[in-house]
Amino acid sequence: MTDRLRTWTTRVALAPLAAAGLAVALPAGAGTITVYSALEEEEIAAYLEAAREDMPDLEVNVLRLSTGDLGARLIAEADNPQADVLWGFAVTNILNPQISDLLEPYEAAGLDALPDQYKADDGRWFAPIGYMGAFCVNLPRLEQIGAPMPRSWADLTDPAFEGEVVMPDPGSSGTGYLQIAAILQGMGEEAGWQLIEDLDASMAQYTTSGSRPCRMAQVGEYTVGASLSFVAMQGISQGYPMEMVIPEDYAGFELEANGLIAGTENEEDAKRFLDWTMSDSATQVYSEYKSVVTIPGVPRSPLADEANLPENLDEVLFPMDFAASGEQREAIIERWRNTVGR
Repeated sequence: MTDRLRTWTTRVALAPLAAAGLAVALPAGAGTITVYSALEEEEIAAYLEAAREDMPDLEVNVLRLSTGDLGARLIAEADNPQADVLWGFAVTNILNPQISDLLEPYEAAGLDALPDQYKADDGRWFAPIGYMGAFCVNLPRLEQIGAPMPRSWADLTDPAFEGEVVMPDPGSSGTGYLQIAAILQGMGEEAGWQLIEDLDASMAQYTTSGSRPCRMAQVGEYTVGASLSFVAMQGISQGYPMEMVIPEDYAGFELEANGLIAGTENEEDAKRFLDWTMSDSATQVYSEYKSVVTIPGVPRSPLADEANLPENLDEVLFPMDFAASGEQREAIIERWRNTVGR
């Protein structure tokens, strides 16, 4: 998507009326906010369709960028913020003081139900959802190249996978970064970087999008796409000949957080939107799109059973140290670019 604002309006569409020169009376209290997000476009559309029922008078302009690009934009606009709300942004990146300092503490309605580990001690962010990494394996192509089903990152170093794997660039994609951060945290610096370097021989390309590797694998462009679990579950549900594999060694995950941009001129409407992200309406849609939902009691995604996602994710997810991921992010990405970046 190009670097532009896209409007998902929670009002009835007004453009045809305006074109006809008709005056439209907006509901009392109508407002407009600008939201920056790294969520997938499909998710954004679904969430805001649900929000329309609860906030029919609020127009939401969303700028959607990849995690890395959005972080750079936030920092560049620090002296003159252009957004009112940060929505669905990786906690690892929010922990960068250059970004967290842009947020104003706010206790969203319903936040008391969220466990402490999913919200900031100082109230600057809260994370009701998250995402986890997974391999999307194209079964016909796997058979064609004569390789065994990869169950771990180490399995992907098999020469049979040379040029058959795609993963996100960790510098631009939060998904790509969580994948290498989990490897480094799990194996340590020396062994971790050696594995990352060994994996590069199997990589056909590194994408800017976290979901694209799975979509490339599901249509048979490559055998394995190191991507997002939910994209894999969607592909299986849509009938693609693929299998989702949660890496047995280092299955990284990330939290997606929301926050109020400090100094917004649309504070009340921004807070209304943040309240909505913890509402029952939002939670119902989270269960359709997310394999990681941190709000207690949310039902399991209906796609999870079909894709054989483990019911107890604590058994398979690597216990990420998000603070360390945030502190080391720039150094890790710089070394990655110097080591294997293309």
